Amino acid sequence: MERPSLEINLPDTHEEGKLYVVDSLNNLNKLNVCPDESQRSLDEEENTAGTGERMAGSNTRNQCLFFFTFILTLIISLALVSFVIFLIFQTRNEVDQISSRLLSEKKNIEELKKINKIILKHLNQSGIKE
Repeated sequence: MERPSLEINLPDTHEEGKLYVVDSLNNLNKLNVCPDESQRSLDEEENTAGTGERMAGSNTRNQCLFFFTFILTLIISLALVSFVIFLIFQTRNEVDQISSRLLSEKKNIEELKKINKIILKHLNQSGIKE
C-alpha cells in the first residue's frame, strides 16, 4: 500500500520541478532580453498598473511643462529677431551716413583739383618758373 502512495508523490515533485525549471528559464530570458534599466521600468509598470490617476497627472504636468517651454522659446525667438532687425536698421543708417560723407569729400577733392589746375595755369601764364 505504501507503494501507490509513493507513486502519487513522485509525479507531484516532478511537476514542481518542471515549474521551477520554467520559472528559472523565464528569469534567465528576462535577464538576457531586457537590460537592467528596462527591466526596472517593466517592473515599475507592473507595480503601477492600477494607478492610472498618477499617470494622468504626470501626463498633464508634462503637457503643461511642454507648453510653457514652447511659449518661452517663442518669446526668446521674437526678442532675438527684433534685436536683429534693430541692428539691420542701425547698420543701414551708419552706411548711409558714411556714403554721404564720402560723396561730400569726393566733391571737395574735385574742387581742389580744379583750383590746383587754375593755379598752375596762372603760374604758367605769368612766367614764373621754378
